[in-house]
Amino acid sequence: MKITYFGTTTLLFDDGKDQILFDCHFTRPSLKKYITGSEASDTTLIDDLLLKHHVDRLRAIFISHTHHDHVMDAPYTANMTGAVIYGSSSAMNVARGGNVMEHQMVEFQANASYTIGDYRITVIPSLHSKPTILNNDLGETIDAPLVQPARLRDYKEGGSYDFYVETLEKTYMIRPSFNYIEHQMDGYKADVLFLGVAGLAKADAQTEQTFFAETAGKLQPKLIIPVHWDNFFSRLDEPVRGMIPVVEHTEVVFYKLMQYCEANAVDFLVQIPRTSITL
Repeated sequence: MKITYFGTTTLLFDDGKDQILFDCHFTRPSLKKYITGSEASDTTLIDDLLLKHHVDRLRAIFISHTHHDHVMDAPYTANMTGAVIYGSSSAMNVARGGNVMEHQMVEFQANASYTIGDYRITVIPSLHSKPTILNNDLGETIDAPLVQPARLRDYKEGGSYDFYVETLEKTYMIRPSFNYIEHQMDGYKADVLFLGVAGLAKADAQTEQTFFAETAGKLQPKLIIPVHWDNFFSRLDEPVRGMIPVVEHTEVVFYKLMQYCEANAVDFLVQIPRTSITL
């Protein structure tokens, strides 16, 4: 499986036949735009990335939640590739705002599984990380088509989900947010865990311990790859940066995750945006 990381939680899976995107955010508007203005998808940048990374067999786009840094570019990408957007009712309204055809939209159901080629993807209810100064809309939904350019704060959370990906050779768990629901991972095992870590640096010892127990401890992965550690207000055609310090201290995140992996004999890999690995 070739997996390309585009920062935040945007992951492209490619088994050689079919491609699937998990979340879809390439544009990455600045923090100033987030606070004061509105923005539309950077179609020039998206076209360039789709071309350079040979995104020519994209079958589906699964949306974990509908903050802008997870869903903003899904409508344009779906329209350019013919991919089907799978997501919540809020994700469907983002798609409708981008003039995505109804046959390219599937409102998924919690705990349901979807088979696409040789992939089987199970949608698991999850929790977003705790509110921050930049995000206090948890539980709010997008109830009408969201047309671009839009204020980034109009992308309400809309409910959060994890994705369990079963393929012919390996299993993967994608957990975009630093949070957990007790016992939600019971019964699942994953070879690879893509673990949302935005919030780990500021977590107290008890929260950190429980978080790891309810995620990696239950899933028993051979490899952990952190996601949502980079600064999604910096462009993908600029040098990669860690989270802004007011939100997170990325070096502390990596240190805490290293300590867990070291103590539990789990491989740990940091994947840089716009790079691919084969697992």
